Amino acid sequence: MDRALKLAVRAFDTDEVPVGCIIVYDNKIIGQGYNQCESLNDATAHAEMIAITAASSTLDTWRLNECAIYVTKEPCSMCAGAIVNSRIEKLYFGCYDEELGACGSKFEICGNPNATMPSVVKGGILEDKSLSLIQEYFSTKRKEK
Repeated sequence: MDRALKLAVRAFDTDEVPVGCIIVYDNKIIGQGYNQCESLNDATAHAEMIAITAASSTLDTWRLNECAIYVTKEPCSMCAGAIVNSRIEKLYFGCYDEELGACGSKFEICGNPNATMPSVVKGGILEDKSLSLIQEYFSTKRKEK
């Protein structure tokens, strides 16, 4: 999660919503990403989507069986769907997202008992660090207006 937080700081430094993500397979980082929606003018350029694409490229398959994803904020419905569709087995995230979270807060996509993946969903990991970074980002944005 520390590496994902460093990526979130990179997003913050490039004026993006500070979310970072890594994907691990066999104790190695095989994909990583941070939010780049603004810089790429792409609504789908979330940290998770970029990390999933990188991990799939590394393993040369879209099936990310036996992988774990670590993300600093609870995934949205788009990212949660991609996590399930790519067959990632474990999801660990930092802060909860009461407005758009799709892994227990607002919706239940990843932890849905009718879904097959991921089998493990755990939130609140380094939650204070993840949340404070997001709060600082949006506080700064409000002051700019």
